[in-house]
Amino acid sequence: MIRPRAEPFVWLLFSAGGVAAAVVLPVLALLFGLAIPLGWVDRPDHDQLLRILATPVAFVGLLGAFVVMLVHSAHRLRFTLYDGLQIKQRKTVAVLCYGGAVVGSIASFVVLRAVA
Repeated sequence: MIRPRAEPFVWLLFSAGGVAAAVVLPVLALLFGLAIPLGWVDRPDHDQLLRILATPVAFVGLLGAFVVMLVHSAHRLRFTLYDGLQIKQRKTVAVLCYGGAVVGSIASFVVLRAVA
């Protein structure tokens, strides 16, 4: 009997985080780093942003993007510490990296819930 493994699920989260980082972060950097400060786009009202965030689609979309980007960065940091710095405590590094991603995901949920 073949036992199901978690590895495909971890790779799915890793690749989803890479795609989210490659698509979402440049758009946010362009909007909030160039377009709004240079006046190319009108600055959104605080109330307008809160109304958008109050919709379930925006809440789930932002939370999902944050979670997969945190998992992606935890996975990259883990293997950078293994291969680049030659750290031998593999279980400790994995727990710290993925634990940080879990704590960051919970913090993202709490902050988004408080704002919405």
